[in-house]
Amino acid sequence: MRIVVKVGTSTLAHTTGRLNIRQVEKLAKVLSDLKNSAHEIIIVTSGAIGMGVGKLSLSERPTDIPTKQAAAAVGQCELMYVYDKLFGEYHHNVAQMLLTADDFEDTEKYGNFSNTLNRLLELGALPIINENDTVSTAELGIGDNDTLSALVAIGANANLLVLLSDIDGLYTADPHKDKNAELIPVVDEINADIVSLGDGSSTTLGTGGMKTKLSAASLVVARGIDMIIANGSNPEALYDICEGKQVGTRFRGKKI
Repeated sequence: MRIVVKVGTSTLAHTTGRLNIRQVEKLAKVLSDLKNSAHEIIIVTSGAIGMGVGKLSLSERPTDIPTKQAAAAVGQCELMYVYDKLFGEYHHNVAQMLLTADDFEDTEKYGNFSNTLNRLLELGALPIINENDTVSTAELGIGDNDTLSALVAIGANANLLVLLSDIDGLYTADPHKDKNAELIPVVDEINADIVSLGDGSSTTLGTGGMKTKLSAASLVVARGIDMIIANGSNPEALYDICEGKQVGTRFRGKKI
């Protein structure tokens, strides 16, 4: 399968913004193993701003655009260094791709992106994609990596999109507030009731939340691509996902 895996900030970093070494090492090991078994893996990574916050010893995630962009510039270097080091230990080459909204809206740029991505996969490289936060703004950019991962999955003609987050999947209510909330294992249709379950972000370093995940699901299922929301604290669940076992919440693509 060709799988796009979106890695959220909560999976990569502690709440301090510093790297969650144990978790990231496990993730790199599992993804390397899946790649060894002939799956094509594309990573859409969050964490540049979050890691920049930690690297710059900022007390909290910045709210002004210049500081966000500065944190992203510092954090992106650290992020790619970590990925290169960890995947290199399993003999996989990584390739950085930084994208903006214009890369998806301009026909020529979109073609260049798609051609480069496909060639990297043909060469056996592991593309690692992030929004170019050093030049993007909330007004001009894609805005969140859930949406970015959906656009990448569509552009890559992926079989599956997996969003690794800090929650097990979509629930009937907020599980942090309602002890009776139940996990929804499968969503066949994203109707008004499902959309109403979206809310804000539950992390201090990341952007988006369930609302952006549901938006991403709407994009990919319309193109026949399944999407799964799963907890990034257990990277080995990716084995079960690839074997077709029930993990998190699966949104079924509309097969045409």
